[in-house]
Amino acid sequence: MSDAPAESRILPLQYLKGIGPRRAEALAKDGLVTIEDVLLYVPRSYVDRNAAPSIAALHQSYRRPDLWNGDAASIAKVTSEVTLIAAVHDVRESTVGKGRRMLSVVITDGSGSTAKLVFWNMVDYYKRALTQGQYVVVSGTPEYEPRFNQISFHHPEIERIDEEDMADYRSGVILPKYTLTQGMRNAGITMRLMRDMVGQVIDKAIGTMVDPVPVDIRQRLRMIPRDRALRELHFPSSLQAINDARQRMKFEELFFFQLLLAVRRRSRKRPENGLVVSPKSPRARALTERLPFQLTGAQRRVIHEITNDMSSGVPMNRLLQGDVGSGKTIVALLCMLCAVDNGYQTLIMAPTEILAEQHYNGIRRLLDGTDIRIVQLVGGQKKAMRAAALSEIAAGEAQIIVGTHAMFEADVRYRNLGLIVIDEQHRFGVAQRAALQRLGKDSHDEGPRVPHILVMSATPIPRTLSMTVYGDLDVSVIDAMPAERRPISTHVVFESQISDVHRFIREQVAEGRQAYIVYPLVEKSEKLELKSAVEHHETLQHEVFPDLKVGLLHGQMLWYEKEDAMKAFLNREFDILVATTVVEVGIDVPNATVMLVENAERFGLAQLHQLRGRVGRSGHQSYCFLATKDHFRYQINRRTTVEDRAASVIRLKTMEETTDGFRIAEVDLSLRGPGDVLGTRQSGLPEFRFADLVTDVPVIARAREEAFGLLERDPHLRAQEHRHAREVLIALFEGASGFVSVA
Repeated sequence: MSDAPAESRILPLQYLKGIGPRRAEALAKDGLVTIEDVLLYVPRSYVDRNAAPSIAALHQSYRRPDLWNGDAASIAKVTSEVTLIAAVHDVRESTVGKGRRMLSVVITDGSGSTAKLVFWNMVDYYKRALTQGQYVVVSGTPEYEPRFNQISFHHPEIERIDEEDMADYRSGVILPKYTLTQGMRNAGITMRLMRDMVGQVIDKAIGTMVDPVPVDIRQRLRMIPRDRALRELHFPSSLQAINDARQRMKFEELFFFQLLLAVRRRSRKRPENGLVVSPKSPRARALTERLPFQLTGAQRRVIHEITNDMSSGVPMNRLLQGDVGSGKTIVALLCMLCAVDNGYQTLIMAPTEILAEQHYNGIRRLLDGTDIRIVQLVGGQKKAMRAAALSEIAAGEAQIIVGTHAMFEADVRYRNLGLIVIDEQHRFGVAQRAALQRLGKDSHDEGPRVPHILVMSATPIPRTLSMTVYGDLDVSVIDAMPAERRPISTHVVFESQISDVHRFIREQVAEGRQAYIVYPLVEKSEKLELKSAVEHHETLQHEVFPDLKVGLLHGQMLWYEKEDAMKAFLNREFDILVATTVVEVGIDVPNATVMLVENAERFGLAQLHQLRGRVGRSGHQSYCFLATKDHFRYQINRRTTVEDRAASVIRLKTMEETTDGFRIAEVDLSLRGPGDVLGTRQSGLPEFRFADLVTDVPVIARAREEAFGLLERDPHLRAQEHRHAREVLIALFEGASGFVSVA
């Protein structure tokens, strides 16, 4: 726990042997100030003679000239970084292209094979550092070059090792590898010095620290002590010991984060400031009877869960999950009508003005002919329109408010706000959610009352994130699609096949259907070899589909131009709509049955899934074509890294293999990590040192069970055996978004 409260454990690192003021200052700039900081600066990898692969073994496992063969899961394996120990055999400099220097270093490890290290930058440095006979630790992602039957590493991380380290390695000692920043290196901090410093810290700290995880939990889970775990992480006795230590530290950080979520949840479950909303709603019943389709069993179950919460008198904080097209919005609207029938104001908040406009128009169409007053509140409104909306909201005349972040502004005065619906939660974090709830709290005549909150996810959320980022929320899942929806047939196609796709689009239009063609850019870029919407709109209209009507939609158009383009497509004035990703939150067009995404390798999984969700919104069979360059079929472009190339293939093959949004969300999380998927600062998710939210689901679940159970037994953590846990919790999270005191 990096902010542990015990002052006795703070020690100026400059007094450690070999450090001094200059190096201590360099360490401090990288966050290493206290003993606790050093203890938690764990090795990023280890060098173990028994586990390190030989170069000969790499030759066998990395012969993959065609990454396209195999499924997405097997392709992921080629992104793995490897570490090996070898000796420099030969160093050669050459000139390529327009006088560009390249250094090739051949290494060998006695296995009968060699590997090549390639450096384009810092050639002089590596030429001096890597001399014949020098032992090196090489870490990087190997690439197999079939033309030369050669394993190569392009700009790998290199650590030179001396005879003493080599002797340790040969004797079976597992060597820790720490991340050394440029600032550390400039201050003369080498890998050996870092190991020596950590050894001194371990000797000073071990045996004096207090374990923050309560003893009964440690005993129940047969958990190794914290001091032993930290020693094994830095100076392991075996690979199994490293794994045991990591499991212990994973549990610790997840346990305290779950404890924070439990505190938040308990504070929100106080019944004294909740609203009671009766589930009996004439307006909701009337709308259900008017709908041109039947609600699915999953939708009815979820509505029951939500209205149960709203009628309990305890403030609701519920997450509504469902795949694209599963019918989340109609569920939210029916629950909003329950609140309206109970005399409460309601609002639905979207992350963009286009999506807010879609909600506004959709709700107006569904409630046409009723007496319900619906207003819109967005940033781009004219002054008079905004003033009128604010007046109706403050007077309580506006019953349903649709908008964006403009709802946060200080001049908005709500009246009896009872239900807040937040769409696309991944763009709204804990802090925004809490701020909006505070705005509604003071809108009631009878005193402070906390509005109910319903959060809708744009795409399914992996279970691991629903237990962490959204762990303070109850979860409802719409796990069935409407009966009339057919699975969308998805195919990866290559540039050489694009004329076949155009021919298929023409056939669909002849049958009365419509199509989207999506491009990654609005206009042509000299820097990026990507297709653009504006340029290809002209080509498609005049050369490919001269007899069809081709519309254009992109993000640089004025709002009313975008609205006109989408309405024209809805009204069948266009057969084909050429667009950028702005269309992913466009108006629903049931007649559109084909989605063609150009340069599909440039899009993220969640974005591709959203784009595919634009079609398949009727009983007609729909199709999605993901177009990419021909070299993806054979040898992927060498101008990108192996990781980027493999990730692109994984995304495309995953889309082709499944339409299950939950599966797609899991793959997306594994490729990008939670910080990129959610935006770490927005989500309120801490930077975990040990836990992996992709693979550690069992640990997360156990930590959650223990944390919530502890708070159930001791709500304020006042028991003597829990006081240290309480101190650590406060030190870690006080001041964090949504932090609620346990006091």
